[in-house]
Amino acid sequence: MVGCRTMDEQRAVTVERAGRIEDGACRHLLLWRAGPGWRMAGSGVLGGGLGERHWVLNAQVRAGYGRMDPAGHLAELAAAQGLTGPGMGLMTAAEVDACTWAEDGGVTALATTGIGVPTWAAAPEPAAAYAPGTINVLAVVPAPVSDAGLVNLLTTATEAKVQALLEAGYDCSGTPSDALCVAVRAARPGEPAEPFGGPRSSWGSRLARAVHRAVLAGARTDRERRAGWDGPPTHPAARPDCACDDVLGGGSGGRPGGRPAGERSAGEPSAV
Repeated sequence: MVGCRTMDEQRAVTVERAGRIEDGACRHLLLWRAGPGWRMAGSGVLGGGLGERHWVLNAQVRAGYGRMDPAGHLAELAAAQGLTGPGMGLMTAAEVDACTWAEDGGVTALATTGIGVPTWAAAPEPAAAYAPGTINVLAVVPAPVSDAGLVNLLTTATEAKVQALLEAGYDCSGTPSDALCVAVRAARPGEPAEPFGGPRSSWGSRLARAVHRAVLAGARTDRERRAGWDGPPTHPAARPDCACDDVLGGGSGGRPGGRPAGERSAGEPSAV
C-alpha cells in the first residue's frame, strides 16, 4: 500500500454491474461513471477517439451478435442507465462477470477476456465482418497527460496485452476486434501534463504492469473456463445478484464480479 490508504481509497475507479433482458436472456454490462474531469482515448465503437468523456460502458452481447448499429445499441444501453454527456461504449461476447483487474501505483486496469478467435494482427486475411471485441481493456491513470502521451499510453497498453497473451501460452496478438480505452485526468489551469506514456515512463510503466496482470489473469481464466464450455452462462430473467455497485471492491449490490489479478505498491519489485 502507499502510506496507510486502503485499496479502495487509492483506486480512482468504481465499476458497477447491471443486467438487462436482451435476445431472450439477462445480459450484463459494466459501467464506470467517471464524471467530469477525465480525458480518454480509445477504440470504442461509441465515443471512440480522443477527448473528454464522462463514462465508459462495456456491454456483453450474445455470441453471433448481428445488429448493424452497434453504436446506436450502446447509446440505448447508456440511456437506460441514466448516462448523459459524452462517453465511450465497448462490446464483447465474453462473460463480463469474469472480469479481472489489477492496480499499480495508482493505475487501475480492468479486462474482460474471451479468446475464442485468437489471431495475429498481420494475419494474411483479416476478418471480413464486424464482431464484438473479445478482449476489452479499460485503464485509468489518475494524472494529467498530454495528447501525445495519451496516445503513447494506448500503445503501451496494447504491448502489455500482447505480452500477457504470449505468457499465457497463446500464439496470437489478440482477437480480430479487441477494444481499448485509456483515461487520464484533465489538467487544471496551470497544471503541467505528463508528456510521455511509453513503457519506461513514470505512468506508462505502471499502466503496462497493471494491464499485463489483468489480461494475463483473464487469459488464464478464460482457458480454464473453456474446457467443456458452450459459452457464458445465461438466465432468462434478472436476479438480485445481476447488480453490483462496486465490482472491483465487492460492493453491497451483489456478489463481486471481478477478480483482482494482484496488487503492487509504488516501488515494490514487479514480476513483469
